[in-house]
Amino acid sequence: MKPNSTDAAFSEKKCLFKCIVDTSTYMTEDTIIAGCINKSPLAQRELYSRYSPKMMAICYRFAHSREDAEDILQEAFVKVFKNIDTYENKGPFEGWLRRIIVHTCINVLKRNKKFKDHVEYEEVDEGMLKMKESVYSLMQSRQIVECIRLMPIGYRTVLNLYAIEGYSHREIGEILDIEESTSRSQYTRAKVLLEQIMMKKRVIENPEEKFGLTAAF
Repeated sequence: MKPNSTDAAFSEKKCLFKCIVDTSTYMTEDTIIAGCINKSPLAQRELYSRYSPKMMAICYRFAHSREDAEDILQEAFVKVFKNIDTYENKGPFEGWLRRIIVHTCINVLKRNKKFKDHVEYEEVDEGMLKMKESVYSLMQSRQIVECIRLMPIGYRTVLNLYAIEGYSHREIGEILDIEESTSRSQYTRAKVLLEQIMMKKRVIENPEEKFGLTAAF
């Protein structure tokens, strides 16, 4: 029996949809980047779909609320699509993308005039805690992320930048327009406060015995 025009049109649309899905599924990172440079909607959708969940987690750690995090994410991806032609392929693309996300988070926070009021300038005894490299997997725990979000914005921001994103105290000082010593002070205080919050929430009983948290950071 000869197929009617409706069946033929439906079959054509189904084939086209399958082709788009297959193309999206097998797009390499280089292909996606090239497509985004050429303003391809398909490539832009694929880039957003591939990286937005992880980038949303970063925004959530910095933002005041999930709604704010979503707004920051959208703003950051606008910058990504606008500036993607500046990516020089000299390092991992995700690292380049992550820096844009982090800087967008900071810029949004700094729009709040009260932000710098939360950055305290009092020095503390840095012998209180040993300052070693961070344990990234530990800091990504949902329970710990929620504990971090309970901290004052100044502490939370410095802790995020240093312990999770890997910025130096000098770089943090430049980003936040504060002294390097202030970043160190904030970080040391943040570790103490984080441990107190985690113990209060019973995420841990003793930071040194259960997680080695003191030494980890």
